[in-house]
Amino acid sequence: MLDIKIIREKPEVLDGTLSRRNPDAFPVAEQITALYKNSCQQEAALQQLRQEKNTLSQWNASDSDHDRSIRIAKASSLKTQEEDLMATNKMAKESFESMMMTLPNWIAHDVPDGSNEEHNKEIKRWGTPGPLCAGFMDHGTWGRHHGLLDTDQASKISGARFTYLMGDLARLERALGQWMLDVQSQTFGFTEMAVPYLVRQNAVYGSGQWPKFKDDLFVISDEHDRFLIPTAEVPLVNWAAERIWNESDLPLCLTALTPCFRSEAGSAGKDTTGMLRQHQFNKVELVAVCTPETSDQWHEQMRKQAEYILELLELPYRTVILCAGDMGATAEKTYDIEVWVPSQNRYREIASCSKCGDYQARRMQARYRRQSDGKICFLHTLNGSGLAVGRTLLALIENFQCADGTVQVPAVLQPYMGGKTSIGGQSVQKSSGLALVGESAP
Repeated sequence: MLDIKIIREKPEVLDGTLSRRNPDAFPVAEQITALYKNSCQQEAALQQLRQEKNTLSQWNASDSDHDRSIRIAKASSLKTQEEDLMATNKMAKESFESMMMTLPNWIAHDVPDGSNEEHNKEIKRWGTPGPLCAGFMDHGTWGRHHGLLDTDQASKISGARFTYLMGDLARLERALGQWMLDVQSQTFGFTEMAVPYLVRQNAVYGSGQWPKFKDDLFVISDEHDRFLIPTAEVPLVNWAAERIWNESDLPLCLTALTPCFRSEAGSAGKDTTGMLRQHQFNKVELVAVCTPETSDQWHEQMRKQAEYILELLELPYRTVILCAGDMGATAEKTYDIEVWVPSQNRYREIASCSKCGDYQARRMQARYRRQSDGKICFLHTLNGSGLAVGRTLLALIENFQCADGTVQVPAVLQPYMGGKTSIGGQSVQKSSGLALVGESAP
């Protein structure tokens, strides 16, 4: 949520922000200011009436019965007026707040103009894509060929955009997630968190997914109408919600490996094969909660942490700054990191690192006590991927595929794979059954 004080003092800043995000956007600063003014007037009228009621309730010993009767009659009349004012005040406040909650964040000064991904600005490129091996297969075809990936059965039981992974491919997916989490927690010192996968509406509102992106959420129809998390950002950033932290407690640097659930609303026909766009996928998330003075520093740091993962895996990538029209509503500035996908002959997003300023903190009432003067201020929040596990897995399959059908396992993952150096090809072995307790496996 934005600061109404800035909107009132500099309405052109809001309208300019909306225009940069969408040239067809209508100016709304004047309308929001009018709604705010009306809400304040209604609140002031209500408080004045309550003060008058309070005065009438204060009896004096010298008051006659007649005076008291007049006071009682007037108090009764004011009670009716109070009920009417309360209803009017509620409507005025809701009209103002409902419009405020739909506004996107401000835009950082160094974000490029543009309406779509074609206007994003590349700032870094690392690694060189290699030639395709003889008999190269895209990751989905490779997985099905070796009996390690099954989308047909998954769609029978769950619908489109779900996948079974089996054997060594399932193990490699698990290894990736565990290794990424270890790097973010042990190398970079982020606190590992185990978080809820179901959250209430106030949590998705606080992180900015509600109401603007409600169609992309899976709702659980129970007594609380909870939501499956679209990303661990939601429970992680809400760890700071409705609290006042001491500045000495900051920054909060948090990480978690979780499944993510997205309805992919509006993506019909896009990336329908393989694992590029799934309703359920695993991701290592990074969240930093800090003071305004250090948020730029943490934005750069989290970007480097995501890039570091790809460099250790030796996967070619590029980093771009998203243009104003391609950014998410909660972000002031976003870096996208894109990994090379050989089957598509292009880079595809694998991580996104966003600086949100105090936008989420205002929605969550996440604040801190400034050490210098004791003033209570809103925190700044940042989020990033470290990384999306499924997309990293498909990048490994396609970039490290060999002519004999195997996929080479990067050195950093081999300890997590029991020393395996490759999967697929001749290394694929079908299990003849489960080992019983006390017996040797076949």
